[in-house]
Amino acid sequence: MAGATPDWAVAAIVAAGRRMDARGWVPATAGNISVRLDAERIAITRSGGHKGFLDATHVMQVDAQGAALTPGMRPSAETLLHCQIYETFPSTGAVLHGHSVAGTVLSMTDPAPALRIAGYELLKAFEGQATHEAALDLPVVDNDQDMPRLAARLAPLLRAGAPLGYLIRGHGVYVWGPEMDVALARLEGLEFLLACELERRKLAR
Repeated sequence: MAGATPDWAVAAIVAAGRRMDARGWVPATAGNISVRLDAERIAITRSGGHKGFLDATHVMQVDAQGAALTPGMRPSAETLLHCQIYETFPSTGAVLHGHSVAGTVLSMTDPAPALRIAGYELLKAFEGQATHEAALDLPVVDNDQDMPRLAARLAPLLRAGAPLGYLIRGHGVYVWGPEMDVALARLEGLEFLLACELERRKLAR
């Protein structure tokens, strides 16, 4: 059994939920948000609950495998995907999952296994990019309600780096960072790029 979730972790998750809600990235009870507490524990939003109205009662702890440590709270099935990111990238301190219109629509209208994003100045916001002439591929995987099977499909993509994050088709995007501020900046950058890409495709029709 876990002790109380640290105030700093609750505050980071609550603030991220409000910011994501204000931008329309977590409608209804969609999305989930987590931070790493230590090598064995993760603080994460529990199943259900509107991310724009979070408080301490919506944040629980799970172990590194996603099993609940907080009595009386049930983790989302997608908790396993958070655990996978923390395990694959040990420097990760926060993981964000949202359901934006742009990410959902683009992933459903383009059957490719990756969404190519090229030519945008904001690409320089991501590590390793020094010019707007860069082109990065955002992996896209088919949705699956079987989380272990979905995680198995994601594993080789994560090992390859996934520099922007990844997109689950018809579902939403995952991004992460060494701390919450960095993860939020990456999410905002990626969502801007996805929105631009959607608008470009509309205009090209």
